[in-house]
Amino acid sequence: MFEKILENAKKRAPLVHCITNYVTVNDCANILLACGGSPIMADDGEEAAEITSICGGLCLNIGTLNRNTIPSMFLSGKKANELGIPAVLDPVGAGASALRTETALRLLRKIRFAVIRGNSSEIRTIAGGGGSTQGVDAALGDAVTEENLAQSADFVRELSRRTGSVISMTGAIDLVTDGKTVYAVRNGTPALSRISGTGCMLSAVTAAFCAANPGDPLRAAAAAVCAMGLCGERAERKMLETGAGNGTFHMLLLDEMSRLDIKTLEEGKKIEIL
Repeated sequence: MFEKILENAKKRAPLVHCITNYVTVNDCANILLACGGSPIMADDGEEAAEITSICGGLCLNIGTLNRNTIPSMFLSGKKANELGIPAVLDPVGAGASALRTETALRLLRKIRFAVIRGNSSEIRTIAGGGGSTQGVDAALGDAVTEENLAQSADFVRELSRRTGSVISMTGAIDLVTDGKTVYAVRNGTPALSRISGTGCMLSAVTAAFCAANPGDPLRAAAAAVCAMGLCGERAERKMLETGAGNGTFHMLLLDEMSRLDIKTLEEGKKIEIL
């Protein structure tokens, strides 16, 4: 199902421009290298668009916004659209402050995104549904469950049609859709929420997979979600075997992504079409 997605990422080593938050910038750089991509970070307006122009993908992450980086995001996003470079939006903490929410909505109005990747509260906020975010984490009341799965699938499908973007709404059950097909992904572990940056890392991997597979953002996004969740599962097993903790899990997560091959991903993915 995802053979070519992962193969192309490893073979083409796409350069991905990240304007991301300073909490997780190093994590994003390392996960890009681990998944087969190559990172470059630039958030000054004097060079942002120029850097985007030499890249295969763009990832905009609003986790630590400031008056300098916001204009750079618009410059890079517009340049990506001009050149047909796939852009990924991660609306980190949308709903937690007016600045984050308004910036995310402005970006959506001005820039075409191949993929919008966020947790359930962030996605519901940008959809206008009033997600009740807890800082940068999703609120329990916004979570996708087996009981509300069909309703949640309809919600992301409609949002995808409205925005023209693939929606990748992640949580205990991940939903990825292009407005027609909806994938439900059940890979992952709660351990992924116990270290910072795993959502940001997933968005970076999504950008790399999109860059390596132009024209196929749905499967690229779904493959990224499966890959990140599966690597988390495998890292947790090794962590528990050694009696280690969060620091080791973080290291093992990068290890697993760097060692992930097609066979492991195909055999380990937990995905269904709704």
